[in-house]
Amino acid sequence: MQKGSIRVQTENIFPIIKKFLYSEHDIFIRELVSNAVDASQKLKTLSSIGEAKGELGDLRIDIKIDKKKKTLTVSDTGVGMTDEEIDKYLNQVAFSGAEEFLEKYKGQNEANIIGHFGLGFYSSFMVSDKVEVISKSYKEGSKAVRWECDGSPEFILENAEKENRGTDIILHLNAESEEFLDTYKVKSILEKFCRFLPIPIYFNDGEIKEKDKDGKEEVEKPLNNTSPAWTKKPSELTDEDYKNFYRELYPFGEPPLFWIHLNVDYPFNLTGILYFPKIKQSYEVQKDKIQLYCNQVFVTDEVKDIVPEFLMLMHGVIDSPDIPLNVSRSYLQGDPNVRKINSHITKKVADKLEEIFKNDRKQFEEKWESLGLFVKYGMMTDDKFLDKANKFHIFQDTKEGKFYTLDEYRMAAETLQKNKDNKLVILYTTNPVQQDAYIQQANAKGYIVVKLETIIDNGFINQMEMKWENVQFVRVDSDIVENLVDKQEGGGSVLSKEEEEKLKGLFEVKNPEINISVEVKGLSADAPPVVATRPEFMRRMKDMAALQGGMGAFYANMPDEVTLTVNGNHSIYKTLLAETEKDKQEKLVHNLADLALLSQGLLKGNSLTSFINRSVELMS
Repeated sequence: MQKGSIRVQTENIFPIIKKFLYSEHDIFIRELVSNAVDASQKLKTLSSIGEAKGELGDLRIDIKIDKKKKTLTVSDTGVGMTDEEIDKYLNQVAFSGAEEFLEKYKGQNEANIIGHFGLGFYSSFMVSDKVEVISKSYKEGSKAVRWECDGSPEFILENAEKENRGTDIILHLNAESEEFLDTYKVKSILEKFCRFLPIPIYFNDGEIKEKDKDGKEEVEKPLNNTSPAWTKKPSELTDEDYKNFYRELYPFGEPPLFWIHLNVDYPFNLTGILYFPKIKQSYEVQKDKIQLYCNQVFVTDEVKDIVPEFLMLMHGVIDSPDIPLNVSRSYLQGDPNVRKINSHITKKVADKLEEIFKNDRKQFEEKWESLGLFVKYGMMTDDKFLDKANKFHIFQDTKEGKFYTLDEYRMAAETLQKNKDNKLVILYTTNPVQQDAYIQQANAKGYIVVKLETIIDNGFINQMEMKWENVQFVRVDSDIVENLVDKQEGGGSVLSKEEEEKLKGLFEVKNPEINISVEVKGLSADAPPVVATRPEFMRRMKDMAALQGGMGAFYANMPDEVTLTVNGNHSIYKTLLAETEKDKQEKLVHNLADLALLSQGLLKGNSLTSFINRSVELMS
């Protein structure tokens, strides 16, 4: 029997490990299971080069709970340890056995070794009053040994009884950590961190197992999928395999639109599968759906440093041993590799979208409602992506549902929609139903009106006006149709100057919720008697403020700016101006103004009620 002190190189390291090293206490399960995987992978490597003799047997990891003894045990059938190795690896804090092993066997069937810092084992002291390790090495003639420590620098190392090769780590849980005796808790942690580890993991909570209909105990099944889709070559997988893996990741999600299989081994190692999910118009933001793994060990689902911001709406898995992690593997550290991976993912996504657009444009157009959010967001935030996306970003027109790239829209529309400053005017609608009257008037002049109705389109429009050369966006209801492309004075009206002034005065109706300005113009006789428009600049500013919150909310709640353009050439005005009953004349004018505001969705609350009551009264 040997007694001694753990050789720590930093004073009081155990309190540091217990309190500060790991941000979440349940991380100890991940670390211990990862070490067990390492032990199994090492044995595979040693066997493949002839250093480990005999059969490998059943390589597996078992997690057991004993509620009476208040213990949690992690067992493996890997390489095991001799007493010298236990002394070396457990009694010298921060010595990494995995790193030493990789260095020694570099280039020989590279083992999938997880450990980097040699501190993972000590995370067990965060939850334990005492930790026991019973281990038997794979080496011929090895005897089992037992190590014990209570979290102080004092340890015991002695001979033990153990029949099979491998290591058992027994945690005697402290009073504050008895939650880890709960079956559901432990199982959920294993499913979170270990669901794709390459060695089968079995969980036993000490309860009597249920029997099947024939009275036999159900066959035990591993908790994990040891060979997930991203670890295979794309050529080995069918479309159904990709969809099945998506269902495994997101059991309640709708089938994805497309996917991209990442498989890079130079200048960095990166594998993974990224999926484009279906996103409804309500813009259901579901970030943190991409999971980061390091050699099949779950690390985090906060991948904003690795995945470009505009692709955070994607789902899936990224696995890279080259992404630098701190000792708890919980947070990314700044590193050139991370930037390279970020750029690579951007390029792969752009190439995939361009490929789909070229090879199956019809399918691409059908899925544009969801894809458009990714593409537009990327074009706004990443200029390299913008250069590629200009080829496959598309607009859908309101008349026939036809799709146009920017170049196609320019070819089709610039004859009629180029203004005096030589800019292409892209006419758009944010609500095809509400703005239908304006769309019809624009279509009647031969203009092409496109849909831009998602929550990010306001920002997209502002960005593209700066990034696209000689392009201006104008909402179809921002002015009378004659002024949408170029401001025009308009033809003269059939009314006299005195009649125009009188009419203008009648229409200057006060509305506490809207700032209304009135103009009288000679539009075509078949145009509406009054057109309500919302000036593009002020409306855009108000829409952007509504999205920003904070001070933006103040501006968003300011009254709407509306211009009422009275069509002096409409026949109704001769009758209206001839009306001798002043009260009726004012009510008719008020109704015409309200009808125009109603077309813009600006007639609400008390104003809408008054309009309805007034209409009934005029018809009586």
